[in-house]
Amino acid sequence: MSSLRADPPTSKIHPEAEATTSCLCSSSKIDHFDRLPDSLLLFVFNKIGDVKALGRCCVVSRRFHSLVPQVDNVVVRVDCVISDDDTSSSSSIKSHSSSSSSSSSGFSSIFRLVFGGISKPFQALTQLLGPKVNSRNGNGPSLSVATDDDMELDQAAVTHHSPTQVLKNFNEILFLRIELPSGELGIDDGILLKWRADFGSTLDNCVILGAASVITNNKISRVMQQENAAAADDDDNGSIPESFYTNGGLKLRVVWTISSLIAASARHYLLQPIIADHKTLDSLVLADADGQGVLCMNREQLEELRVKPLSASSASKRTLVPALNMRLWYAPHLELPDGVVLKGATLVAIRPSEQAASKKDVSDISWVSSTFEEPYGTAAKMLVKRRTYCLEMNSF
Repeated sequence: MSSLRADPPTSKIHPEAEATTSCLCSSSKIDHFDRLPDSLLLFVFNKIGDVKALGRCCVVSRRFHSLVPQVDNVVVRVDCVISDDDTSSSSSIKSHSSSSSSSSSGFSSIFRLVFGGISKPFQALTQLLGPKVNSRNGNGPSLSVATDDDMELDQAAVTHHSPTQVLKNFNEILFLRIELPSGELGIDDGILLKWRADFGSTLDNCVILGAASVITNNKISRVMQQENAAAADDDDNGSIPESFYTNGGLKLRVVWTISSLIAASARHYLLQPIIADHKTLDSLVLADADGQGVLCMNREQLEELRVKPLSASSASKRTLVPALNMRLWYAPHLELPDGVVLKGATLVAIRPSEQAASKKDVSDISWVSSTFEEPYGTAAKMLVKRRTYCLEMNSF
């Protein structure tokens, strides 16, 4: 008799595992970023904004390298200032650390702004747009901003770029913000000084807010409250007290005003090459990390500068400030709703004399009240309700 014997079935060991491994190998070769449309990547790049971060994105892939120049929202943070004394003799710069104290003579020296990791107080603006400088064997850490012709960070030779160099490969910028490491004006601790200026081919308007001191502690002693109440009783009509003229208060405000206008005109002068190179710009803002001053230009103002020659001051590299009409408001004591107290609060609104004479809405001061962010926007709104003092200033 013959017995029936079934043949052993032929089978593969772990066929599912082999299939899964095969799928993983094939999927690992796929670049999932290739599935994202260019418009989505540009949306992300525009949210990044920072020019250093965008420079790093350029080295990720050829696709990123081709898309970054199409970004329309760019932020340039200047974080290193190098003196001309360090760069005039050769292209080799010995970098050194410096304290962050502000200089009291804002325009006494000539400095070049470059990009690097060394923090130094911003003392002048006269060579913001200087050529790129190579720093070799620097003693301090530094960081270069990647561009099309310099896409790798070389530890032996770090290349620093001016804003003009950094922005040269961006072709479609609409919104540009440049941020300086600090304000130009050296002021004592505790003093408040903020300004905002709008420019076309020359100054359109400027608003300056200052205070001799700022008290942020909500718990004010009863003695101080009584003193403030007495001062308020003496100043119910909004007039400037006689002591303002005799104790140097008026002189100090004049210094603040002139210094702020010089700083604004110096910034404006140095923006010319950037404005000429980027004709797509809709908005340009030049601010500082301290929040001291902001220069703004909209599309109409940018176009005005391109078609109308800029009047430069013969004394220094800055835009000539025209003859001005100024309005001043003052309060010895100004208490804001959030508890902040401004001592010797002063608001100055400035417009060119020619513009003020031609404008029918010369009495409209709504643009003054909306200049600053809170809580200082509220301070401006409170000050413009007080008595107005008119002043004039010659061109300088």
